[in-house]
Amino acid sequence: MIAFIDDHRGAHGVEPICKVLPIAPSTYHAHVAGRLDPAKLSARARRDLALKPEITRVFIENFEVYGARKVWRQLGREGISAARCTVERLMRQMALQGVIRGKAVRTTISDKAAPCPQDHVNRQFHAPAPNRLWLSDFTYVSTWSGFVYVAFIIDAFARRIVGWRVSRTAHAGFVLDALVHSA
Repeated sequence: MIAFIDDHRGAHGVEPICKVLPIAPSTYHAHVAGRLDPAKLSARARRDLALKPEITRVFIENFEVYGARKVWRQLGREGISAARCTVERLMRQMALQGVIRGKAVRTTISDKAAPCPQDHVNRQFHAPAPNRLWLSDFTYVSTWSGFVYVAFIIDAFARRIVGWRVSRTAHAGFVLDALVHSA
């Protein structure tokens, strides 16, 4: 909003623009005064201005791989005290992000051309008696040795798992095995 007011203040004036926008003219004038004289900024804003170059320096010196936690720790080792949440907030503002280890696991690759399966129960997931309606689903679980897939069958009446199977690969056979296990 400040940039918009800066762009159009010559044509319309600050107060008429502020009447239309949800901002008080005093807020705009305080912001402009802070830009012209950093001594008029709040203590937090002055501290942020002092910390931003230090955070950027630590980030660049460490090959742009450090995240907020490691940047915060390095600043502490150098004797620059700052709260971890402050370092996180400033890194977000400056669009600095550390490298994330590992690769993203893509477990589902949807086919937009394939038809969706029919909803045979019309989203009514309750049954009048046991063993009248079973629901199935499968998910993946991260373990130390990799991902495993778990298929399970739920009785809608009792709301309990009546059958399940675990597999290292997501294939239709292990879902059917869970169904056989529940019978």
